[in-house]
Amino acid sequence: MTGTGAALELQGLAAAYGDGWALTDVELTIPPGRLVGIIGPNGSGKSTLLRAILGLVPLRRGTVTLGGLPVEQQRRRIAYVPQRELVDWSFPISAAQVVLMGRYPRIGPIAGAGAGDHGAVTAALERVGMGSLGDRQIGALSGGQQQRVFLARALVQEASVLLLDEPMTGVDRATEEAITALMRELRDDGTTILHATHDLEGAADASDLLCFVNGHIIAFGPPAETLTPETLHATFGGELMIMDAGTHAHVHGGGHHAHGHEG
Repeated sequence: MTGTGAALELQGLAAAYGDGWALTDVELTIPPGRLVGIIGPNGSGKSTLLRAILGLVPLRRGTVTLGGLPVEQQRRRIAYVPQRELVDWSFPISAAQVVLMGRYPRIGPIAGAGAGDHGAVTAALERVGMGSLGDRQIGALSGGQQQRVFLARALVQEASVLLLDEPMTGVDRATEEAITALMRELRDDGTTILHATHDLEGAADASDLLCFVNGHIIAFGPPAETLTPETLHATFGGELMIMDAGTHAHVHGGGHHAHGHEG
């Protein structure tokens, strides 16, 4: 089922850090209720693409809209799970408190959390398999458990767009499977999901659409149309080997390994 919500549109987008262009000439229209894999090597602009949607990197050109409205007016509708290495896990806060942060855009700075907010936190922790660990300090959890907590934080935001930056990195197989299942459930409920990943096989299996990035958009569309030797070579460079009628792809050369699971 595809969602009935609003399309996410990036038009003429270009983003830069200092003097170096990270992304140029990005033109994307992502229909609502789709699961989109963002694929590219390290430094290709995957994270920048997600952060640009949120307005966390300076746009030199272009616009981002959700349902035709500037994304700045739609922040509450977008939830973001950053890469795990960007988080200070030593911060003295419990898993439940981290999840409650996802309610802050709804609560506002004055009102404070009510029973409905705490109920949403409990339900979200249960949904990601962390119901019994809400009181645990976030830094005492495993990598997979931490990622589940951040997914729960995104869930309680009740956003229509979910951005996940390398959600599978450094987590165990059970968490990978749980994240994939949750993404599919949310997609089926109408949520638009963009997840950056190195895992071609997993992305092709889980995603409705694939977006290949290397400084610009190489290809965007269904896996059957975009997961080609030409696209992979343009994205990763190096020597290409396609196996199993194109369902399992490895990229060799240029220091990139685009198959399998990190961590």
